[in-house]
Amino acid sequence: MGQGEEVKKRSDPVIEIQERGEIFFFYRPKVEKEEAHNPDEVQKLYIVLRPESGEKTVQVKQDSHSGKEGAKSTNNSKYNEESSNNEDKHSEKEGGKSDNNFKNEGGQGTDEVNSEKQPLLRFIVMGKKSLPDPSKRSRPFWGFVELVTTKIDDIKDALKGEEYDTATRGHRHNPPARALGEGVYRILRHVKGRNKHTHLIYKLEFPPEDEKNEVQESLNVEREGSFIIQIKNPSQHGSGFRGQQSKRKALFPAKLQGKLGNKRFHPADPPDFLNYEGCEFLLISASDDIEEELGVELKNKTEDAHDVSCSDLVNTFGETASVRPLLYGTWA
Repeated sequence: MGQGEEVKKRSDPVIEIQERGEIFFFYRPKVEKEEAHNPDEVQKLYIVLRPESGEKTVQVKQDSHSGKEGAKSTNNSKYNEESSNNEDKHSEKEGGKSDNNFKNEGGQGTDEVNSEKQPLLRFIVMGKKSLPDPSKRSRPFWGFVELVTTKIDDIKDALKGEEYDTATRGHRHNPPARALGEGVYRILRHVKGRNKHTHLIYKLEFPPEDEKNEVQESLNVEREGSFIIQIKNPSQHGSGFRGQQSKRKALFPAKLQGKLGNKRFHPADPPDFLNYEGCEFLLISASDDIEEELGVELKNKTEDAHDVSCSDLVNTFGETASVRPLLYGTWA
């Protein structure tokens, strides 16, 4: 499918594209439920961002030997997508299983990756089981970057199900994730006078527009959406923002941390912040009509949205995650 195209419809407001790429949405049913039939049976909502181009050809990311990316490359043990806090504190509730082989740290250090030549994938866990409703003003929703990797198999492992044992309930089954959306996204800089903030905007290609979208509507994954995205400063406390209650915080390099200063939150400028595991952020509803709000129209590349062979998600992750919600917009 590729990153698609954007068309600027007017000169005001001042919009600068920082990053272009593909966006994939997944959800995981609750423990012991192979399928979810309503939002109450959903355990987690995931977003995978795959940047493909932007202001910079080469992006700065965490050292590939740090965080879970590093643990994955040095251990053959199966990747578990739960954060270390949830592994220990909520293992039965969320279906996680503690694995001491994984480093209890966020991303740190620096590597460089050319996202036009090499895959760069961010596996994001949302704090709630849905996106904010882009058509309504609501409290910000938080999320965090669980895994950053250049290996597609790492994302596949994060989406897989698992079998595990507990002391109280015996053998348990954590089901594999299911795909519910695929499209293109942009991270852009929005300048209004002296004020500057960043937006994450997206437009879905799958499911096709003439299919049902009951799953997507239930989880607020609309056909298109615009959210203000703010990065949480890991060195600041007392903001009322709970986030990850563990030591697994991102340790940004000095150049990025310096941009945060003493602020509690900062625009995702540059998007390199999202290339560090443990990076926490807020999504704030902005609009469900990108063109009206920002004067930008997103266009997908695929001419026939019913042609499954055009789906990068199906081609890449179809063997791991069920794609029925993606293709038909139904729970089961």
